[in-house]
Amino acid sequence: MWARRDADQCDRAVGCDDVTGIDTLQMTGSTGLSAYEVEVKYRVGDLAALEAALAARGVVLSVPVVQDDQAYARVGWEYGQSKIGVPFARLRTERGRHLLTVKTPVANELSCVEHETEVADREQMHAAIQQLGFYPTVRIRKSRRTAMLGLMSLCVDEVDGIGVFLEIERIVDAGETGEGIQVELDRFARELGVSLTRVTDTYDSLIRAARAGV
Repeated sequence: MWARRDADQCDRAVGCDDVTGIDTLQMTGSTGLSAYEVEVKYRVGDLAALEAALAARGVVLSVPVVQDDQAYARVGWEYGQSKIGVPFARLRTERGRHLLTVKTPVANELSCVEHETEVADREQMHAAIQQLGFYPTVRIRKSRRTAMLGLMSLCVDEVDGIGVFLEIERIVDAGETGEGIQVELDRFARELGVSLTRVTDTYDSLIRAARAGV
């Protein structure tokens, strides 16, 4: 089984669907899951109010980091089909570093097993991903600010074409249910008392729907 371990915790906040920085993975056994990521996502109605509500709780957001992501799906999978149990890949460039991430949704799209590593050459990795049986789906560009609050990772994202979002994430043990943790994270979001609309899709799905006028 795979456990996720932070490589540079002092430099960034981990998580939020799209991880800022680099995670390394270590094998800790032969069967089952050791830990996985669980998150909730919201469309933000009033960014200034959200920033004020977070600041009132002692949350200090990082400086913005621009992330340029290419999402990939397995050949044979199409939008509209279930994502549960299906691996998806993402190739990201941020601050001059290229990151490859593979996620497999477990309970729902925002509860995933995640493996991530740094790669040296984005174009070569792009070609390799396709040779491994994936195809490119949606390009995602955003500006991200992050923070930690207790066990929660917070991300405030300004995503090209679809607006501002808040993501809240926790890394949980296999013994905890993803849906139960999402209930707790959603409770925290509601207690902020600002205009938030919960969404259950990933950014690639949201961008694709926006382009289609759905």
